Amino acid sequence: MSQYDTVIKSGTIIDGTGLPRILGDVAIRNGRVAKIGRIEASEANEVIDAEGLIVAPGFVDLHTHYDAQIHWDPYCTISGWHGVTSVAIGNCGFGFAPARPDIRERLLKMMTRTEQIPYETMVAGMGLDWDWESMPQWMDHLDRQPKGVNLLSYVPLNPLLVHVMGLEGAKEGRRATASELIEMTRLIHEAMDAGMMGWSCQRFGKNSMQADFDGTPMPTDVMPDETLLAFADVLGERGEGFIEILNSTIGTPGSTNQGKDTAFVEELARRAGRPVLFNAIIASDVPGLERMHQKSLRWLDRCFDQGLQIYGQAVTVRAPYQFTLEHWNMYDSSPAWNFATQGSIEERIVKLSDPEIRKQMIDEEDTLVTMGVGGPIEGLTVQETPGHPELEKYVGRTLGEIATAEDKHPIDVMLDIGVAGGLKVLYRTSELSSTDPKKVGELARNQHVIPGVSDGGAHTKFFTGGSFTTDLITWLARDNKELTLEQAHYRLSYLPAQAAGFHDRGFLRVGAPADIIVYDLAKLRRVPEIDYEVARDFPANEWRRIQRAEGYRWIMVNGVVTFKDGVCTNATPGQLLRLNQWKSDAESRLASAG
Repeated sequence: MSQYDTVIKSGTIIDGTGLPRILGDVAIRNGRVAKIGRIEASEANEVIDAEGLIVAPGFVDLHTHYDAQIHWDPYCTISGWHGVTSVAIGNCGFGFAPARPDIRERLLKMMTRTEQIPYETMVAGMGLDWDWESMPQWMDHLDRQPKGVNLLSYVPLNPLLVHVMGLEGAKEGRRATASELIEMTRLIHEAMDAGMMGWSCQRFGKNSMQADFDGTPMPTDVMPDETLLAFADVLGERGEGFIEILNSTIGTPGSTNQGKDTAFVEELARRAGRPVLFNAIIASDVPGLERMHQKSLRWLDRCFDQGLQIYGQAVTVRAPYQFTLEHWNMYDSSPAWNFATQGSIEERIVKLSDPEIRKQMIDEEDTLVTMGVGGPIEGLTVQETPGHPELEKYVGRTLGEIATAEDKHPIDVMLDIGVAGGLKVLYRTSELSSTDPKKVGELARNQHVIPGVSDGGAHTKFFTGGSFTTDLITWLARDNKELTLEQAHYRLSYLPAQAAGFHDRGFLRVGAPADIIVYDLAKLRRVPEIDYEVARDFPANEWRRIQRAEGYRWIMVNGVVTFKDGVCTNATPGQLLRLNQWKSDAESRLASAG
C-alpha cells in the first residue's frame, strides 16, 4: 500500500515564507503536506511531474465579493483560475446575514449598484427561500455548499445594522441605543464563536462612491464613530479576529478629512489590538500624484512603529475599467452623477441629456473620487460604439482629445457620445494603478502591504481584478524583477494568511493543508492580457467580463486537484475556514505534543 496519496516530483519549491527556493519533492497525505525532500515515486498513488515547474502555496485573496457567486460557482472564478485557493467574503460590510425573511430582497439589492452584481442573477443563483437567518446559520449554510476553494467570512456590518436598528434607522446613521449596541456586540460575539473572522465595513460618508441601489449611502457609510469603536472593542476583548475597512485612499483628489480618517483607523487598531486591513493603497501615474503611494507607505510604517497592525491592501493589478453608461456607478461621490445614472436606460438618457443636470455634473467634477477609478474623465478612451457607425470616428481617442477638437467640456463629450449611442458606448479608463513597475514594485515590496484589492465577484460588468495574482508574478517578478519569486509568494500567500489569523496556511510545510499551485513560469499569463473577454455564464443568462489564465499546470485545494492545465476537474475539496476551529485544532496539536 502506498504511503502517500500524491507526490509532486522534481519541482522548484517556493514555500511562501520568504526562504530561498529548493529543488525537491512534496508528498501529500489526507489533504496535508506529509513530507518535503527526496521521495520515491513508488511511495505514492499518484505522481505529478513538476520538473522545470514552480511548486508554491495557493494564493490567499482577502478582498472578494463571492458571497452570492459561491452558490453557482464553487471555484469563485476568476480567482480560482488564477491560483487562488482561499478567499475572504463579506468584505466592505456587504453580505447576506443576519437576514430575516422580510429583508432578503433588500440585501440583494444592496449588492446591485455598489458591487454591480445583477439582481436577477442572484435570485436565480441563490433563490429567496434561504435556510439561514442568523450569522451562525449562514456559516453552517456555507459549510454545506460545494466549494472548490476555501472560504473565510467577515461579519458584514451593513446587514447587522439593518437587522438590529431597522432599515430606516441604519440608513439615517443615527446613534444606536444602549440596548441596540448591546445586541449588536452580542451578535458579533455569536458570529465569531461560529468562526467568522472579524468584521468589515466601508466608510465613504453621505456622498458614498459606492452607493446603495437607490443612490443613498450604505449604513456603514454614515454610522457614528463610537459604534464602530464599540465593535473594535469586541475584538480587543476576544483577542482574535481582524478588521477590513474600505476608506478614502490617502492622497486621492476628492477625498475629504483624510487626516481625520487615518487617525480614526489608528484608533480602531488601538482599541481592537488586532490587524486592520486598510483599503486601498494605490500608486499613481497622474501628474502631481506620482509619489502618492510613498505618503501611504510612510503612514503604514508609522503605524507599525506605534505598535498598530495596520496593513495596506494595495491595488497592484494592471486592469482598467471598461464600462458603458448603462451600468456605470463609480462616480457616485458626485450627487449629480449619482442622480443622473439612476433608473432605466430611457430615464438615464433623459437625465443625461438635460442641460441643467449636465451643468451640475460638470460643477461637481472636483468631488469625483477618480483615483482608483481609472483617473480623470478626460483620460477616458472611447473603445467601441456598437450599432452606431456614425460614432466610429471617436474610437481610440480620449475624451480630452475630442473635447479640444470640438471645443467642449470632456463631460459633455462623454455624455453626447454616450447618449447618441444609447448608453452602450464602451469607454476604457486608464489602469487603476500605475503601470510603472518601479512604483508598483516599491508598493508591493513594503512589509506592511498586502497586494490585491481584487474585488473578485464584484463589478462584473467592467473589472477583472481577480487576475492580480498572475499579473504580480509575471509583471513584477518575472518580467521586471521588482520582486523575487520568494517575495511575491510571501505577499500573495503567507502574509495574507497570517494577517487573517490562519497560521497553518499560506506556506508549504509538513502538516500544512495541501493548497498548492504548480505552474510554468515562462508560460504563465492572463488571457486576454490587455482587454477582457465577455462570458455569458451567470445565472439568468447574464454576462460578465473575465480574464482566464494559462500556465497553471495543477491547482490543488486540500490535496485535491481542482484545475489541470486550466480545465476544471469538478472536484470540490474546499473548506469553510473557521477561526475557532483553527484554534481548537492548534490546541489539540499542542496537547498531543505535550
